[in-house]
Amino acid sequence: MSLIRNGSIVDNDWVNVGDDETLPADVPVFVSLTRWLAERETLMGRNTPIGVTLSSSEAPEAIIDDLDRIQVIALQFPTFKDGRGYSYARLLRERYGFEGEIRASGDVLYDQWFAMSRCGVDAFEVPEGTTIEAFNEAMTEFSLVYQATGDGRQTVMQLRHRS
Repeated sequence: MSLIRNGSIVDNDWVNVGDDETLPADVPVFVSLTRWLAERETLMGRNTPIGVTLSSSEAPEAIIDDLDRIQVIALQFPTFKDGRGYSYARLLRERYGFEGEIRASGDVLYDQWFAMSRCGVDAFEVPEGTTIEAFNEAMTEFSLVYQATGDGRQTVMQLRHRS
């Protein structure tokens, strides 16, 4: 998978570590919510960045007290039809004030990049071969929005009422 962060294709130097695997010492790692909750104190003592992966059935409330210690939260989208990650991204940004990276992982499609970014996602794991031109096109295809998010854009309904 390629990684798009802040409008550029970048190297993904993060390692996904399984619950029973040994943590590598000198690289940024993603751990599951289960491992984070079980080894929280040890993981917070690491001198390398730590990320937590949330499956679509794991709400972010489980980690809100630790958001200042977590650099990246990867939201899993197991299928394009599962929209819980959108809600989790909005909660993390708008309610809990998370300022780190929110990464969309899994079944992340071109048609969803714009909406994901409006909800607070700022990094996307995309299929190999995805071009930055395609990503930028997806980010500019829509000039009007129907749903309110924390990005400040006025919805079609708000624009109608204003005129």
